[in-house]
Amino acid sequence: MHIDFWKDKYPHDVPFSIDTTAYASVVDVFHQATKKFAHLPVLSNMGRTLSFRELDTLSADFAAYLQNETDLKPGDRIAIQLPNILQYPIVVFGAMRAGLVVVNTNPLYTEREMLHQFNDSGARALVVLANFGDKVEKILPQTGIKTVIVTEIGDALPLFKRVITNFVVRKVKKLVPEHSLPGAVAFTDVMRRGHRHTVEDVHPASTDIAVLQYTGGTTGVAKGAMLTQANLVANLLQMRATMSGFEPGNEVTIAPLPLYHIFAFTVCCLRTMEMGGHTVLITNPRDMPAFVKELSQWKFTEFAGLNTLFVGLMNTPGFKDLDFSSLKRVVAGGMAMQVKVAQDWEEMTGVRICEGFGMTETSPVATMNPLSAVRIGTIGMPVPNTLIKVIDDDGNTLPLGEAGEICVKGPQVMKGYWQRQEATDEMIDSEGWLKTGDVGVIEEDGYIRIVDRKKDMILVSGFNVYPNEIEDVAASCPGVLESAAVGMPDEKSGEAVKLFVVKKDPALTEADVMKHLRNNLTGYKIPRQIVFRADLPKTNVGKILRRELRGL
Repeated sequence: MHIDFWKDKYPHDVPFSIDTTAYASVVDVFHQATKKFAHLPVLSNMGRTLSFRELDTLSADFAAYLQNETDLKPGDRIAIQLPNILQYPIVVFGAMRAGLVVVNTNPLYTEREMLHQFNDSGARALVVLANFGDKVEKILPQTGIKTVIVTEIGDALPLFKRVITNFVVRKVKKLVPEHSLPGAVAFTDVMRRGHRHTVEDVHPASTDIAVLQYTGGTTGVAKGAMLTQANLVANLLQMRATMSGFEPGNEVTIAPLPLYHIFAFTVCCLRTMEMGGHTVLITNPRDMPAFVKELSQWKFTEFAGLNTLFVGLMNTPGFKDLDFSSLKRVVAGGMAMQVKVAQDWEEMTGVRICEGFGMTETSPVATMNPLSAVRIGTIGMPVPNTLIKVIDDDGNTLPLGEAGEICVKGPQVMKGYWQRQEATDEMIDSEGWLKTGDVGVIEEDGYIRIVDRKKDMILVSGFNVYPNEIEDVAASCPGVLESAAVGMPDEKSGEAVKLFVVKKDPALTEADVMKHLRNNLTGYKIPRQIVFRADLPKTNVGKILRRELRGL
């Protein structure tokens, strides 16, 4: 739509335009925040709270180690495979201060998925939780990774608690499989050795890549979205501009979503830090009783989650009895909000959920419901300095009220896909418009609704699952002739995978297929149902018609 259209629709408390160049880089954001809010708490996890000053010191130690005791150079990629623990922000900001490009990696990846991401990114270093060391051991010789740093769950805690926590995780709960990583360095040793040196902060250009954030595609091959320093700075400032009533240095954000996911990375890690906010990291949100117990200890003002998480919490004893009097905003992202869930949440907490929309490729937020004018069932309006339009199959811009593919243009749109120019050109046109693959409608008042998804992507608890990847893995299972993966509605995860299989071997069982898939796919990609069929519906040229399978 024309720029004047959006300008006239914005609520009075959200600026239409902001200075997205207020910081030179994410490193600049970090330094200004740690200086301005030095004495305030920035992160809490497992009973320990770090101040901005402590985060500054610890990240400097990590950066100094990288600069002085490894051969890593600015621009090299470092894969970070950690859950929501204090080591994650220490490592991320330390790596950025040393000029490295962060490659966020899902700790739940299988060996196959890890191998692709490490090799595609050209990662030369890896920081991994010991719990996943056995997987790394199997694939490390096939990668270019030379520097491996291993941390245990409690490594950022005070000495006594660290020893107890690591002992319980390793010996009592037996969550650390036996593994051998010759040459790997313990995180605690890294921090001790780094403390002996002085960091020389690298000052990246705004156009330099800050993060390679991997996302799938219609081909099923995960691609690295090149998110620049400017992309991330713009998006955190765009998000901040939508937060009327929030006071720098006085907000507490609950962060149960994994920081390695771009939504939590930008919203709960970068944006909260820039505001002097205090982020409470939830390591295992699936343990709902423990999660609720943790919530009871904080006067939190903001909560970032997704539909499945809200459902789980509302059905956990004790949640409805929490004190929500300080809660100002609840942000939903990663997957579509169900209206009933949003209504139940508001009734239980007194706070309406602000749903937004975005993609990995938009750093990620493109639209957001204004805090003062939330409309359930919509994804709100474009964040400042962002334009949205919808187009038909021929690329023509459609008028208000007509459904078409949503396109985004703004400073948060990625630089492109890492070493995939053809895929980049398919996604972003010559004028900078990014095609999202989602079908939506722009209403007369400027609010946007998602009505369908153009691509075959399946959205499971906020994570993208691509049918071709599932089908490729299934194809390598002995006894499978062909298969087709589709999404099916699921109360807990929004969608789940359903796999239709044609047998090559009549003796093939569902258990055989499931075992093969579990060995090669992350848990959320595993089909909820497997259905055997004599054949699959196809076009004249033999292309499988997934749309005919969706309702079966």
